Amino acid sequence: MNNTADVIVIGGGILGNATAYYLEKRGLHAIVLEGSDHIGNGGSSRNGGGVRQSGRDVRELPLVMYGIKNIWPTLSEELGVDCEYHQDGNLRLGKNEKHKEILTRLATNAKGCGLDVRMIDGKEVREINPYLSDEVTCASWCPTDGHANPLTTTLGYYKCARALGARFVTGEFVKEIRLVKGRAGKVVCASGDVYEGDNVVVLAGYDSRAILGTVGIDVPMTRSLLECLVTEAQPHMFDQMLGTAEADFYGHQTKHGSFVFGGSSGFEGYNKDNGTPISNAITAPCICRGIMKYFPILSKAKIVRTWAGWSDKSADGVPVVGAIEEVPGLYTSCAMTGHGFGIGPAVAHQLAQLIATGETDVDLHELRYDRFHAKI
Repeated sequence: MNNTADVIVIGGGILGNATAYYLEKRGLHAIVLEGSDHIGNGGSSRNGGGVRQSGRDVRELPLVMYGIKNIWPTLSEELGVDCEYHQDGNLRLGKNEKHKEILTRLATNAKGCGLDVRMIDGKEVREINPYLSDEVTCASWCPTDGHANPLTTTLGYYKCARALGARFVTGEFVKEIRLVKGRAGKVVCASGDVYEGDNVVVLAGYDSRAILGTVGIDVPMTRSLLECLVTEAQPHMFDQMLGTAEADFYGHQTKHGSFVFGGSSGFEGYNKDNGTPISNAITAPCICRGIMKYFPILSKAKIVRTWAGWSDKSADGVPVVGAIEEVPGLYTSCAMTGHGFGIGPAVAHQLAQLIATGETDVDLHELRYDRFHAKI
C-alpha cells in the first residue's frame, strides 16, 4: 500500500480527523496515524463536551470565537451527523467573593476581545436556570457558548475525511519523525512502517511531546487526569453548559436526558497507571457531592458509568498551535489544556489553511511554540 501523502497527520482524535477533512477539501491528501486501535480513543472520547468562549485566556479567544461563529452552527449539516450542538449559553458559577473576583477578571478580559459576556447575581442565575441551589451567588453569563457530543462529532469528521480520500491507520504508534533535506518528511512507526509526506502534523495529545522531541522540539507540558460521569436519563431541565470559577466542576444535560458532569478530587495524580486511564474511587463520590450542592433535585439520580482521560496541560495554560519554524514542514496543535474538543474544529480548519496557503484567517502568533523560548 502507498505510504506517501501530501500530509502525514499523527493522532486520530477530533484534531486529526478534522484536519484530515479540511486538508482533503483543499485537495491535499492525508494519511492519519493513530497509535491506539480505535479512532478518538484519547481525549476526544473522554471529555465533557463543552464548546465555550467564556473562561478562556485572551490569547486563544480569537480562535475559539472564530469556530463558534463560522463552524459549529452548521457542522451537523456539513458532516451529515447529529453533533448535538446546543448554543444556549454558559453559566460559570461562583459561591463566594474569591470566585466573584476570578469570574469578573475573566469576563472583563473577554469583553475586551469583543465577547458578549457579563456578570450576573444569584437571582438572575436562577432566572436562567431555576434548578441551581441558593449556594450560587454569582456567575458569568455568555449566551453564545454551548456544548456538543464529542463522539458523534469526532466520528463525523472521520467519516467525511475518509469519504474525501483520507487514509486512516490505527494501531500505528509513531516512534520518530525524520528530516528529509532539512524538512519534516518521514514518520517512522514502531511496526517498522515508514510514511512520507511533504508536511507532518503532530496532533497526538501528551504523546506529542515525545514525538516532537525526536526532531529537537520540546513543548513544555504535563499530563493530568480528568474524570467524568453520566447519570441515567432525566426529564428535560436546561440546555446551558455549566462551569465554575475555579474550573473544578462542569456539566450539561444531553439531548437524551442524561447529565454529563466532570470534576476532580485532587487525588487523580495518585491513580495506578496501567497504561489505560482509570477512574479514581474517590473522585466520583466527590463529583456527586458537588452535583447535590449545585442541583439538589438530582440527589437521587443514578450514575450509569464513569470514565477518565488524560489532558495534555500547557505550562502557561494555553494551547500550542501552528507551524514549528525551526523545522520546515512541521506543524502541531498540542498542550490543549482540556480545550481540545470545543476549539478543535477551528484549530483544524486553520491548520489546513496554513499548510495549503501559508496563511490563516485567525492570527495564531500568541499560540506559537517559540513563546516558551528564553528571551535574550
